[in-house]
Amino acid sequence: MGGQNGVPVAAIILIISFVIVWFIMGYTTTGRATYAVGGNPESARLSGINVGKTKIFAFVTIQILAVVSGFMTSGAVMSGTWSFGKGWELDVIAAVVVGGTSFTGGVGKVWGTLVGIIFMGVIGNGMTLLNFDPYTQLIVKAVIMFLAVLLSSYRAQIKA
Repeated sequence: MGGQNGVPVAAIILIISFVIVWFIMGYTTTGRATYAVGGNPESARLSGINVGKTKIFAFVTIQILAVVSGFMTSGAVMSGTWSFGKGWELDVIAAVVVGGTSFTGGVGKVWGTLVGIIFMGVIGNGMTLLNFDPYTQLIVKAVIMFLAVLLSSYRAQIKA
């Protein structure tokens, strides 16, 4: 499933998706509204932002990207089943938190998430190549996520 010059189509779609989301989040009123609603929905509502419309936009965008991801994954493994990808939630949450997104909302950057995804991918691939037990891999990823949340909370306390 490679594009021209051996670059995988999935990598091209990933970069295009990140650039589009980066542009929306950084340079449009919808993106700013999304950050505001994520940080404090009541304050966003009082500022005149349509919170319901913003949440619907966010959820629909996420679902569209999830469908594209599902199509690409099914194409890569030449199969489709409801249980494929089950258990990847920890990987996704860990990558986003490592990338700097706060659990409390309103804080995070698209490029930070990309760095978190690459970091967690390298860690996961490295552990697989070193024949780590799958349960040990889960523990390592959980510890990384715990440390990222701890660091995020510490940074939030310093700013307050």
